[in-house]
Amino acid sequence: MIYDCAIIGGGPAGLNAALVLGRARRNVALFDHNKPRNAVTHASHGFLTRDGVTPAEFRRVAYEEVLMYPSVEHHPVEVTDIRKLNAGFLISTHEGEQIQARKLLFASGLQEILPDIPGVRNLYGKSLFYCPYCDGWELRDKSLFVLFDHPRVFHLAKLLYNWSRDLIVCTNGPGILTNEQKQILASRDIVVSEQSVSAFHGSDGKLRLVEFTDGSSIERTGGFIAPKWVPRAGFQQELGYAVNDLGGILTDEMGKSTVPGLFAAGEVTTGFPSQLIVAAAAGSIAAASINLELTEEAFSS
Repeated sequence: MIYDCAIIGGGPAGLNAALVLGRARRNVALFDHNKPRNAVTHASHGFLTRDGVTPAEFRRVAYEEVLMYPSVEHHPVEVTDIRKLNAGFLISTHEGEQIQARKLLFASGLQEILPDIPGVRNLYGKSLFYCPYCDGWELRDKSLFVLFDHPRVFHLAKLLYNWSRDLIVCTNGPGILTNEQKQILASRDIVVSEQSVSAFHGSDGKLRLVEFTDGSSIERTGGFIAPKWVPRAGFQQELGYAVNDLGGILTDEMGKSTVPGLFAAGEVTTGFPSQLIVAAAAGSIAAASINLELTEEAFSS
């Protein structure tokens, strides 16, 4: 059988796309080897009717809904190779399975690379986060620490001031903030440190202490850091799609890439994280675009 669409990735974008295509009676092969970026997150927020849901519960409910449609098949395997054909794509898996699909949707998200600082992994997703909209409410009015060695730390500090007035901003070195920016933050009693962080200390996922390379330390109960993100698509050489400045797959507003028949949705297109509801919406849009393209092709043949 030749599938109407193969979807790479079972996050909110891929699952919502599968739902839309399943309801459109399209044959879908959904590849998902269950390595979500948000696996460490204790709860996801900002998704209406699902605020506070755990990633595991979100996936359970999503798969329950998606697989109600008999034309959607779940393939819990890793895709290792993709080849462009004259009329579609050939997808190969780690287990040696091969399937052919007329359309291909990348919804494979991002790989998250945490700062190489002792203690980060034990605290990330519990008291250290990256998105104020996702986790700022839970850290409201607490003593917060912000670590970001990029000029965007100025915007992040101003944003976090909505949730807590007890902020220490660390740039992990000099030259990140201008003197004017430091003065603006100081006018709101936001402390700026240009020291380098040597370790985060805490237990049971709760931040207790931030240690600097000069041996000094400060007590904090939560904070925000900035991981690096790399799109997980991984088949640019084989397929030849264009990418944006952050390495995300370049698409139009409907999810179409520069390669005919190849679509992308969610974080794999932007190159930076998004909330569940945003990624899911992108998957829905791309799925409608795929269905429209399949429909037009059927009537032109």
